[in-house]
Parts: sequence; structure tokens; C-alpha cells
Amino acid sequence: MEKQEKIRNISEKFYSDIKNVGSLNELNELRILYLGKKSELQNLGSLMRELEPEQRKEFGKSLNELRLNFESQIEELRNKLEIEELNKKLDKEKIDVTLPATKISIGGVHPITKVIDEISELFISMGYDLVEGPEIESDLYNFELLNLPKGHPARDTQDSFYITEEMLLRTQTSPVQARTMLENEEKTPIRIICPGKTYRKDDDDATHSHQFTQIEGLVVDEDISMADLKGTLEIIAKKIFGSNREVRFRPSYFPFTEPSIEVDVSCFKCGKEGCSICKNTGWIEILGAGMVHPNVLEMCGYDSNKYTGFAFGMGPERIAMLKYGINDIRNFYTNDIRFLKQFDRTEGDL
Repeated sequence: MEKQEKIRNISEKFYSDIKNVGSLNELNELRILYLGKKSELQNLGSLMRELEPEQRKEFGKSLNELRLNFESQIEELRNKLEIEELNKKLDKEKIDVTLPATKISIGGVHPITKVIDEISELFISMGYDLVEGPEIESDLYNFELLNLPKGHPARDTQDSFYITEEMLLRTQTSPVQARTMLENEEKTPIRIICPGKTYRKDDDDATHSHQFTQIEGLVVDEDISMADLKGTLEIIAKKIFGSNREVRFRPSYFPFTEPSIEVDVSCFKCGKEGCSICKNTGWIEILGAGMVHPNVLEMCGYDSNKYTGFAFGMGPERIAMLKYGINDIRNFYTNDIRFLKQFDRTEGDL
């Protein structure tokens, strides 16, 4: 009966100790003390081999009941302590929802980015691929392959930012078109747009910037005609400036297209009656275009007797200025939050 006395002593001590437990850490220490591998309860179990079979059965039953009781008491107290700690944490971290909110200033889509995205989505919906290229270009791609030979006025260092004699900051996104044609060894149809930054030595004023963006397009295939170009540009102009706009095409000159055209839309402000926006002409120039020059096709590996194509280029800054009534291109690059916040609420209607 000495062993039964030990069971009673352990039980009394356990209930005395558990009354003083006030945290989960203390409860875990108590569990290890009474139920761990080195606990007195575990030591008593090792004494069962010294007992007779009948005594062993009774003693083992008492030990098992005591263990289950300890586990039950510990688990009950654990649930209670967890609830208490959770309530303390919630009370400490509670938020007063009646307090006024802190206004957080967030950015918006830049008007240039907005225009580029809208125009890109429009062309993608027409089956065009979006292609990008390096902003630091070689003379070969930026000029020579675009029918701009040595000595051409557009190559003058006063207009271009040269890094070396053969490398410069690209003056247009047209080099992407040349690269695409050269890489197209199978001569499959090409239908791409090339948005990106371009650089030219220019005096910054209300309508000019030394760094600006362009979106150029290129279509090359068999039997491409001026009619295809005119139809495409008419759709684009009406989508950008409104379906009731009139479109006109004027002869022009670009080294890399022949024939070349300028595209105008009827003034959306005065309806062709004449105003300050259209300089009293009733028309607004929006882009330049033309049929790809045979020399460009040949230099890029195309048989100009078999393949034809058209190219066009537009300036997102100019379109944004017309679309949103902005009269100074420098506003796009000064990062004036008062200017940029206007476009948080402006939805495009391309």
C-alpha cells in the first residue's frame, strides 16, 4: 500500500500546484512535471513489475485514472487560459472604428501612359503585336536601314544625342520596325506597333521636348496598298477623337515612306469653323504615315516587287494635349501633383 500512498501524495500535490498556474507557459511546465517522461507518475509506472499480478492490475488502473485526470484538468485549464489571453489581446489591440480615417494619397495613371495603353489596346484588338526595342541604338538601325544615308539633315548631331560615332539615343521608334523585318527570316506577315521613348536635341518649350514618346506602326505583306493604310488610319482617328470626326489625308514627305501622307481630323472644338486649337483652319494634324519605301524593304531583306507595306507614327503627348485640353507639353514631365491628380478621375474614351 506504500505505492497507493504515493499516488495520493502526487495527486494532492498536482491539485495544489495547478491552482497557482496563471499562464500557458506555467501550464506547460506543470504538464512536463507531472506527465513528462521523467515525471514521478512515470517513475511509479516502472514499479509495477515488482507487484503481484492482482496488485499490478489494481495499481495500473489507479495510475491510468490519475493520468487521465491530470490530462483532463490541464486541457480544461489550457482552454480557459487561451480564451483569457485572446480577450486581453483583443482588448489591447481593438480599433475604434468611430475615429476619423487617415487620408492616404495614392498615385494615378499618368496621362501619357493612359493614352499609350488605350491606343495599344485598340491596335491589339485589331490583331497587331506590341514590340519594343532598345533606347540606345546604332546608326545602322536608327538611320541607314530607314533610308537615311550619311549626310542626311536628320542625322545632324544638332538633332541627335550621339554617345559614340555609331551609337546614339534613338530619335524615333522606327528602328524597332527595321529590327522586326530583319528578324523575320520566313517573311511572314508583319503587323506591329512600337511604343516607346525617343530623344532629340530640341529646346524645351510649350510644344517641344528633348525627350518624348512615339507610337509607330508597321504592316508588311503581299498586296498591301494605300487603301489599307487609309482605312486603318480612319478607324484609329475616329476611335481616338470621336466617330463624328472627319478625316483628311495630305501629301507629305518622309525618307522612309513613298508616297507619304499627313493625317488631319476635323477640329473637335469648333467643328471646322475655326478656333485657337486648330489655328482657325478647322483641321488638326494628328500623325504622319505612308507606304514603306522600297529601299527600306530591300535593305531589310524583302523583295520590293513582291512585298509592300505601310507605316505610321503618332505622338502620345500631342494626342493627350488635344484630348485633355493641355496647352504645355512640359506639364507631363514636371511631376506636379496638382496637374497629375486631375487624371485620377478622368476616364479615357478611345
